[in-house]
Amino acid sequence: MPIKSNADTLITVFGGSGFLGRHVVRALAKRRFRIRVAVRRPELAGHLQPLGSVGQIHAVQANLRYPRSVEAATRDAAVSINLVGILFERGRQHFDLVQAYGAEQVALAASAFGARVIHVSALGADENASSLYAQSKARGEKAVLAAAKDAVIFRPSVVFGPEDQFFNRFAAMARFLPALPLVGGGHTRFQPVYVGDVAEAIANAVEGKTRGGTIYELGGPDVRSFKELMEYVLATIERKRLLLPLPFALAKLQAQFLQFLPNPPLTPDQVELLRHDNVVSEQAIGERRTLEGLGILPTPVEAVVPSYLWRFRKAGQFRTGRLA
Repeated sequence: MPIKSNADTLITVFGGSGFLGRHVVRALAKRRFRIRVAVRRPELAGHLQPLGSVGQIHAVQANLRYPRSVEAATRDAAVSINLVGILFERGRQHFDLVQAYGAEQVALAASAFGARVIHVSALGADENASSLYAQSKARGEKAVLAAAKDAVIFRPSVVFGPEDQFFNRFAAMARFLPALPLVGGGHTRFQPVYVGDVAEAIANAVEGKTRGGTIYELGGPDVRSFKELMEYVLATIERKRLLLPLPFALAKLQAQFLQFLPNPPLTPDQVELLRHDNVVSEQAIGERRTLEGLGILPTPVEAVVPSYLWRFRKAGQFRTGRLA
């Protein structure tokens, strides 16, 4: 059912203070919705306030592990959006607990209060995958649709934008390392999608421009191998580095040690993810369950990435034309 954009309509966004979350909040604020941002630490969500008018955006405490906090954050909302996800496990933050059980709690609370559900998963979600991340994403989707059969699910590929953990991470590594690793030879294919496009898709879903009970796959206009993406990063930051092929077995061995770092560059589970391409399926394209199907023209990497990777150049914003 379409929802009219006005200050009386409340939208709850779980995980709204993160990378994708801030863009979703901005897109909803532009449409004049009232936004409740549900996060574990509301005191760290102050950066969202300038995205809307006075009183339009309000942060509340919620933890997907505690159903009552989820219910409280959902009450009176017309739509409940779940953006919560983790890239690696740490402490009590486990894949199944956050991405399966947590997703289910959001959907159950929304159903109890009559709110529609929008859930963000990931390309590659598969209960039979070798990756625990991919398994938990698939279980989360299944639980969401069981609790709210008209839920809209989005599966984005690698999401890029000024605060991303993909291009920024490898550009930062290139500043200090003599070589960048190509796990599995760098043949894995990706379809990077701009964070602003994903946010627009979600906002369209809030306005009822999507089909309920449907899984949309979101990718950018170009498909590139991991090696091609690393070559692009190096060209953009004007640095000359070796690209070192790393067999999956050796990468997984190294990841066994790297996973214990505070913000690990690679984990064994991520190595498993890299065994499979991360691109929009032909079936989704044929059924128009894509950005184009939603009337959104995908933004190419070249239109955005140079605007924030320049800080990794030796000369900063000034181009030298020479490789460092």
